[in-house]
Amino acid sequence: MAHRVVIAGKSLLIVELLAESLNREKDLDVVAAVSGYPGLIEAVARTEAEVALIDPDRVDGDCVAAAGELRKVRPQCGVALTVDTPTRTLVDRALRAGVLSIVPKGAGLRRLIDSVRGAASGQVVMDPRLLGAVGGQGSPLTDREADVLRLTASGASVKEMADELYLSVGTIRNLASAAIKKLKARNRYDAVRIASERCWI
Repeated sequence: MAHRVVIAGKSLLIVELLAESLNREKDLDVVAAVSGYPGLIEAVARTEAEVALIDPDRVDGDCVAAAGELRKVRPQCGVALTVDTPTRTLVDRALRAGVLSIVPKGAGLRRLIDSVRGAASGQVVMDPRLLGAVGGQGSPLTDREADVLRLTASGASVKEMADELYLSVGTIRNLASAAIKKLKARNRYDAVRIASERCWI
């Protein structure tokens, strides 16, 4: 019997592409596609979905809070998120809320399908690098400094980083300055290069 999947997304094109891709798998059946978190929670309850696939960039509100609410309504429903750049803060909050999978958007369709299957079965399916310590061995960076560099690499502005990490703009600048100093970099982009080359982010 196929696992019932609900997809939440604001872009109809993205939702339809995801639904068509998942429906090609014999063991997956997309039973609803919605926009907005209230619609997601209602659809999961109505269809008795086994997994909810959420694209946080495509729906309004806090995806982690929505995942927590969804798990209260239907605890047996696994939750998978697709995100541009998973940060340590997001991963920690998501795991505490009961999210079973976080898939970077650069990971590819096969990884997404495997993650949906795992979430439907109640398994945590995640890149081990997201579950372990953020920095590589010998990294001088704190988790938050590594998050700032990772978001810098994604092209996020200081304001976007502050929103993503729930920190003030001043704190983001301080973290960036600390990382630059520790890595003896010229600026935060040079710090990203150094940290990436040493597998610290």
